[in-house]
Amino acid sequence: MITAINSELDYKAALSEIEKLIDLPARAGTAEGDRLNLLTLLVEDYEQRHVEPRTPDPIESIKFRMEQMNLTPRDLVPLFGSRSRVSEVLSGKRLLSLPMIRALHKGLGIPAKALLQEQFLPGVGEEEIDWERFPIREMIARGWLKHKVQDTRHYARAIMKQFLAPLGDNWTPVALYKQSHYVRSARQMDPYAIAAWKARVCLRALETKMSVEFRPETITLQFMHELAHLSVLSDGPRHVGEYLRNLGICFVVEPQLPETYLDGAAVLVKESFPVVAVTLRHDRVDNFWFVLMHELAHVWRHLNSGTSAFYDDLDVEDSGSSQEQEADQIAGEALIPEEEWMRSPARNLRTPEAVNHLANRLRIHPAIVAGRIRHHYKSYRVLNRLVGHGQVRSAFAEFVEHSGR
Repeated sequence: MITAINSELDYKAALSEIEKLIDLPARAGTAEGDRLNLLTLLVEDYEQRHVEPRTPDPIESIKFRMEQMNLTPRDLVPLFGSRSRVSEVLSGKRLLSLPMIRALHKGLGIPAKALLQEQFLPGVGEEEIDWERFPIREMIARGWLKHKVQDTRHYARAIMKQFLAPLGDNWTPVALYKQSHYVRSARQMDPYAIAAWKARVCLRALETKMSVEFRPETITLQFMHELAHLSVLSDGPRHVGEYLRNLGICFVVEPQLPETYLDGAAVLVKESFPVVAVTLRHDRVDNFWFVLMHELAHVWRHLNSGTSAFYDDLDVEDSGSSQEQEADQIAGEALIPEEEWMRSPARNLRTPEAVNHLANRLRIHPAIVAGRIRHHYKSYRVLNRLVGHGQVRSAFAEFVEHSGR
C-alpha cells in the first residue's frame, strides 16, 4: 500500500489507485474515502515538488470535453450541484473538490489524472504564505477539516487549499500581509489563526440563504434599540440571526481559536454581504449584547472595500482608532441612550434596585445596565451576580458541540 511518493514509479502507482478509488462511491469517513483523500494529498505534494506544469489544466479539460459532447454549462449542474458552482469553476473562481472530480470523471469520462492536476486561484500570493503555521490540528479537532492525516505539517498546503477552495479568490490569507483589516487588541494575535477563523466564518456565511441584499441605511439606532429588546427573553440571543437576516446581514457564532483573544468581528464576505461574528469568549449577557452592537456599528459605518474586516478584543480600550471609538459610542447609545443614562439613578447608585429600574424603563436585560455601571466606574467586582454569567453559550449549538468534543 502506498504511504509516500518518492519516485516516478510511486507517482504512477498512486494515480492508478486513484483511478480505481474514484469509481467507487467512496464517502468521507469510510476507509476508501480517507484513502482517496490521502492519495490526492500525496499526489499534489509530489507534483508540486517534481512534476512540471502540464497542459491542459483541469478547467481546459472540462471545457474541451464540453465542446466534444456539445454541452452547455447548464448540463453540468447535476454534476456540480448548482449553477453558481458551475459558473465559479469554469471562470476559475472556485477550485474543484473531490466530489466534483468524481462526478466529472464518472459523468463525462474525463481522466482523473487530468482533473487532479494542481489548481491555482489568481491573486492569492502563495509565495508569501507559511502554510504550516495554520492551526490545522485544532481545525481537525473542531470538525472544520475531515482529514485524518497524521503528518499535517507536511501536507499543510494541500489541506488548507482544499479547506479554502469554496471561497474562491475571495479567501484572505493575503490579508495576513495587506492592511485590509483592523485588529483591536493589546495582545499579539496569531495572524494565521485569525485567517483560519475568518475563513470558517465566511464558509458558514456562504451556506446561509439570504433573502435580501444589505443596504447600510437599513441599520439605524432605532433598529438597534429594538434589537436590544430581545435581551429580555431567556433565548433572546438565538433570535438575533433572524433579525439580522431581514437586513441582509449574516450572524455567525464561532468560538475563537487559541491565540486570537477575539470577542467578535465584522467581515465583508463579498460586496453587499456583511457578517457579524461573535465568539462568546466571555459567557455573559452584558458582553454578548455590547459585542453584537459594536460589530453592527462597524457594519453600518465602517465596512467597505478599503477595510473588509474588523477583529475586536473588547477587553481593551482603543484610543488610537476613531472607528473603534465610534463603534463603542454607537454600541453604548444603542443599548442605553445617553439621555436616559444621565437622568437615571443607576448613574450614581450601584445597587440592584437602580439596575432594575433602568432596565425596566428601557425594556432591556438588567445585565446590560449592570455592565454599563461596572464600565462607568471601572469596577468589575460590583454587581457581579447581575451581568448574566453562563447564560449565553448554552443557547447556541456551536458552543455546545465545541465544548463537548
